[in-house]
Amino acid sequence: MKTKKTNTLEFDIEKPFIEKGMFVAGIDEAGRGPLAGPVVAAAVILKPEFHNTFGITDSKKINQSQREKLFNIIIENSLSVGIGIIDNNIIDEINILQATLSAMQNAITQLNPQPQQLLIDGNYFKNIGIPYQTIIKGDGKCLSIAAASIIAKVTRDRWMNDVADKLYPQYNFKQHKGYGTKSHIEAIQEFGICEIHRKTFLKRFIDTDIEIL
Repeated sequence: MKTKKTNTLEFDIEKPFIEKGMFVAGIDEAGRGPLAGPVVAAAVILKPEFHNTFGITDSKKINQSQREKLFNIIIENSLSVGIGIIDNNIIDEINILQATLSAMQNAITQLNPQPQQLLIDGNYFKNIGIPYQTIIKGDGKCLSIAAASIIAKVTRDRWMNDVADKLYPQYNFKQHKGYGTKSHIEAIQEFGICEIHRKTFLKRFIDTDIEIL
């Protein structure tokens, strides 16, 4: 099923590598900013013959229903997809930047075939032995990164809906996905922090009781 086309992202950035017969992976993450839950990264190698007639773009520019439809389209039109998930405890232990890099590296190692070129959203990455290019706001410029942004966002949202919200319904994670909304802050003030909250993000609430259900 086609979704409304929102831009014309194609393999403009990937083209020089694809023309050399190289496997190119786009990498992006979701969940760096929330107060709770994991950070999730995705790595996607789209099929080189794929044409973006479906409106694949930055996950933040489309709604949840569109992302869900595009998630399946991306899976069907990829040579390989890898997903890395780093939970809140590790985020607290090593910080969000290192956790994000670890999630990205985990996603990349799952790819089969392994990529010969990485295209990464943002401006920083740690060399893991594969040539890479960082692209600021790459999820709006590069088709492979945009695809990865959708896979990462949908994967994380599903976890917050299906796991976090059911374990801790009083925080209404299904609605805000762990971000610092007014209702989420009010829930923390009422119930304290729970086991999936990032304690290093919530130092002002650290003296409250930790809710364990």
